[in-house]
Amino acid sequence: MTRPDITDRADLEPLLRRFYAAAFADPLIGPHFTEVARLDLETHLPHITDFWASALLRSGEYRRNAFAPHLGLHRQRPLTAAHFGRWVQLWHASVDGLHTGPTADRAKAQGERIALAMLRRTAGGDTEGTGGGFVPLSAVLLRGAHH
Repeated sequence: MTRPDITDRADLEPLLRRFYAAAFADPLIGPHFTEVARLDLETHLPHITDFWASALLRSGEYRRNAFAPHLGLHRQRPLTAAHFGRWVQLWHASVDGLHTGPTADRAKAQGERIALAMLRRTAGGDTEGTGGGFVPLSAVLLRGAHH
């Protein structure tokens, strides 16, 4: 059975729930969500959905600063290339588990760009010595594994 592409906001909530279930349970990045951020998914899911609807569907619904909360988390417990790389792996797996098509591909590419940008910004623009190449490398390796 062919998986459908991401076509509207209604496709995003199940995808985001699948991703966050995996992220919360992950031994590497889960503690950032559960212990540091203490993320209440039900409260934040509409905002996260707005973000992805804006990024993928050009909805223009997201009007917040996506970087600020991540910088706050980084200051409490540093986020590393390994964390962002794992985020990319889980994001790819979540997208691939539910969707295929141009928008799904764009979701994965956008996730890679966001992870790399967050890594660069939390590292103060200097990713030397942080393993900064890990994020795109993991994404390239993951992309190759699906073909």
